Amino acid sequence: MFQKDYILRMVEMIGDLIAALLGLIKKGDLDQAEKILERGYIELLRHEAAFFQAIPKEKLTTTLIGEHNYENGHLAVLAELFFAEATLSEAQQKLTYALINYEKSLILLTFLEEEDKTWSAKRDERIILLKERILKLQPGENSATKV
Repeated sequence: MFQKDYILRMVEMIGDLIAALLGLIKKGDLDQAEKILERGYIELLRHEAAFFQAIPKEKLTTTLIGEHNYENGHLAVLAELFFAEATLSEAQQKLTYALINYEKSLILLTFLEEEDKTWSAKRDERIILLKERILKLQPGENSATKV
């Protein structure tokens, strides 16, 4: 029961964190947003962002579940942190990095969509948004990618 309560608190905290980050990004306070984001990784998942960035997107779910015993709640939190990091990277014009983080967020949310027994309108909306942002940032004729 303790584990479920902890994960529920994490999910609640991530909503507040994302709202604060998006507010700072909108105001143009990108340095403060970056500090809050890094603190979020540590407080919510007990690892620095670099730990998660080092995991290739192709091995993301298998590594986190198989080697680090992450559960669906952890993956949902991480998906939101990747989304926030991608949004921040996009504001900083680090578009390649933004693309990677959007893709990792989408991978996790798609995995949760397949694994979870409950439907989530919020998750479906986020998946659509992620696909749009990924399409916009991918190299090619219809993108605005800057490296």
